[in-house]
Amino acid sequence: MPDNRNNITKYRRPLNLNIGMLIFASIFVYVVVCVCMYFRKDHIVGYSVKEGSLTSNSVYKGIALRNEEIVKCNNAGYVNYFAREGERAASGDLIYTIDESGRLSDYINTNESGENSLSDSDLAELKSEITSFTSRFDRKDFSDVYNFKYSVEGTVLKLANYNILANVDALNNTSGTALINYCYAPKSGIVTYFIDGYEDLKLEDMTVELFEQKDYEKEHLVNNELLANGDPVFKMSLDEDWSIVIPVEKELAEELVEKEYVEVKFLKNQYTSWGQVADYTNEAGDTFVSLTFTNSMITFCTDRFIDIELLLEDEKGLKIPNSSIVEKEFFIVPKEYVTKGGNSGKDGVLRETYDENGNATTEFVPTTIYDATETEYYLDESVLRAGNNIIKPDSTEKHAVSKTGTLTGVYNINKGYADFKQVNVLYQNEEYAIVKSNTVYGLSVYDYIVLDASTVADNEIIHE
Repeated sequence: MPDNRNNITKYRRPLNLNIGMLIFASIFVYVVVCVCMYFRKDHIVGYSVKEGSLTSNSVYKGIALRNEEIVKCNNAGYVNYFAREGERAASGDLIYTIDESGRLSDYINTNESGENSLSDSDLAELKSEITSFTSRFDRKDFSDVYNFKYSVEGTVLKLANYNILANVDALNNTSGTALINYCYAPKSGIVTYFIDGYEDLKLEDMTVELFEQKDYEKEHLVNNELLANGDPVFKMSLDEDWSIVIPVEKELAEELVEKEYVEVKFLKNQYTSWGQVADYTNEAGDTFVSLTFTNSMITFCTDRFIDIELLLEDEKGLKIPNSSIVEKEFFIVPKEYVTKGGNSGKDGVLRETYDENGNATTEFVPTTIYDATETEYYLDESVLRAGNNIIKPDSTEKHAVSKTGTLTGVYNINKGYADFKQVNVLYQNEEYAIVKSNTVYGLSVYDYIVLDASTVADNEIIHE
């Protein structure tokens, strides 16, 4: 007798569908569909209208042009400066001495001239210079540290040199000859101790390469350096009138020239001033604008490249995002054809219709006014059709609806639906627009509008 104990067949349980499983499956499918629809649908987001302003500011790195004159050394020797950089010197003021023998340099190095401690006024001068630097220092422009270093060194050495100035005559008397020569300012002007090759630049010499700074070299004229006859020894800015040249687009240059004067903010100290505008386009087609000032030159006399901000516009009104702005078309009808009627006294028109027998009659059609000119109203297209005849109140005159026009506006959702409101844009940048406030058919502060006009249709109900 065969053994069938190993021939075991697995029993398949039948799928028992009951009403509970069907309901659960239906709910699950419904939830999945709703979630997919939620993420695929553009969501309507509100935006609260507030008062604000947009400032159209443009930041540029400009090249400073001044009436500069390089003064050259008449004798060979060691130079010692006595005029502080950035100070105005009158004609005939002592600027530096030339030590032909090096004996004055020995006095400085060996401290033979006696005590060189700084007075309270000297210390105050140094503290003022340090405080000014720390208040405007920007880590992104670390080269300013080196300029500050040379400035402080020059100030300290100048103050120390004043203490040994009394010994110059003694040194000359000891030698019997004038080994130390006094050198004076040939003209009145602002003294600086650097040269960079940009001293003779004019607006007509400008090229884009000059602004790149990759080949720019600023040579500092350092105290106690050995100079040969004819070497540059210092520089004077002779005129308080000076200019800043910036590269701009031709369209902006034309706009600035039309203004004649432009308000400029200097980023170094946040001061503002008005500059007179002139422009120039070189042979390569690059356009440059010169802004000429009659003050503040002494503040920037040691700077060749200056960061400025053009303060072009400052419009104030209601601030709204550009994404909320939409254009919509309307019918335009003469004002005398719009009247009030119905139980609610709403604005509307008398539209010509025909009864079953073909007899002409009129009906009052309420319609919203969205904007107005001196003689016409902008009416909603949803209640009128092109070719409709409207009747002038208390008259038999007819007007065929056909003329249309476009208005710029936003969707107001104060009442729970998308209601178009016309806006008058005063100024606009890449993100926001400033629109006129308190207009008859426009927006008011704290109105709620649709943030993205593309996510809503006209008169759509807004679900919170």
